Amino acid sequence: MRFDEAVAVLDARQPEYMPKPDLDRMRALAVLLAEPQLTYPTIHVTGTNGKTTTARLAAAVACAHGLTTGLFTSPHLASVTERFEICGDPMAEEAFGEEFEHLLGYLRTVDEQVGPVTYFEALTALAYLSFADAPVALGVFEVGMGGTWDATNLVSGDVAVICPIGLDHPELGSTITEVTREKAGVIKQGKVAVVREQTEEALEVIEDRSEEQIATLLLEGRDWEVADVTPAVGGQAFSIRGLHATYDDILLAIYGEYAAHNAAAAVVAVEALLERPLDRDAVRLALGAATSPGRLEVAARRPLVILDGAHNPAAARALAEALPDTFTWDRLHLVLGVFADKDLEGIVAPLASLADAGYATAVDNVRARPPREVADMMAVHGIATESFPSVPDALDAAARAASDGDLILVTGSLYTVADARRALLEDP
Repeated sequence: MRFDEAVAVLDARQPEYMPKPDLDRMRALAVLLAEPQLTYPTIHVTGTNGKTTTARLAAAVACAHGLTTGLFTSPHLASVTERFEICGDPMAEEAFGEEFEHLLGYLRTVDEQVGPVTYFEALTALAYLSFADAPVALGVFEVGMGGTWDATNLVSGDVAVICPIGLDHPELGSTITEVTREKAGVIKQGKVAVVREQTEEALEVIEDRSEEQIATLLLEGRDWEVADVTPAVGGQAFSIRGLHATYDDILLAIYGEYAAHNAAAAVVAVEALLERPLDRDAVRLALGAATSPGRLEVAARRPLVILDGAHNPAAARALAEALPDTFTWDRLHLVLGVFADKDLEGIVAPLASLADAGYATAVDNVRARPPREVADMMAVHGIATESFPSVPDALDAAARAASDGDLILVTGSLYTVADARRALLEDP
């Protein structure tokens, strides 16, 4: 099957923003496929913010230690093949078509016998299968949404990593306690949970789940920590006190102090998996070369263009704190596109004091909030704002208005970032 044919068949399935809150179809698929996701150990990453970066860094560290590692993340920015990597190499389009053709008969069987398999479920099954076929020595899986009923939650979860938890998807609950109960479902019986900083409310739920599952709980600040974070050329430098060793002189080529904490969680997850100290030089090499597109990503200079997928209040607050700690500018031009089901005011409020001019826009997606609504909210918070029908249009206007010393920030959604990346990085 050709890649474009596979994508067309896949796109016809129920979209990933409309998940089904059960594992019935995934369990049926896994049985038909002979449980490929259990043929390799796994690190399973959840949380509200930071999980993609953490998953990418854990895979990079594992690969640097000689483990052929499959990485499954979401969403993608340009091509669906980005979601499947083996030690930094995305799946080739030809391989995607072949693997999907192999999977298609099983998908149709489950469609008929259990119920229609969704877009994200099909991709998750493809990851299970392709990593087993490779074969990999380790799988690193990022949760799509939640945890307990997420399609990825059939992995063995030898190490669960829980990044900071906040409110985002209403499907998961309206309180931190409800959301955390859902996400803590990735902690498996007798396994290990590496837990980043959490609110007291979230931590209580995680501790209860760990006790129920007789799982080893490794908390940031108690069992491991980040120290001596300082800005550095092209990123930041810091040390990690891990489970079995201390890793000094780490240079992470990703901006934002929160990324240093993600990196530490990734290192500790691999330590916990291998049950030994890691090679310090391998850790430095892996983190020094790592990237995380769409997360405080520098897309251009003079004027400076920063892309960040902050799509909820906690991420927007982290972004607002990280920007002045990392960059300097004369005026900040805020290009903002947000989905209709997100907390618009919660995203705008932390960024308002930084913005000198606003450019409200809509992502190329049916879930997009109309630019006029985005502009009205930005105006409420004192940002002089214009509306534009597309991200490239807003970006062009910001570029025309900006001087060399200014900063253009594109944010509100990873889909906003994806539209901007296409305009900036792929337009000849």
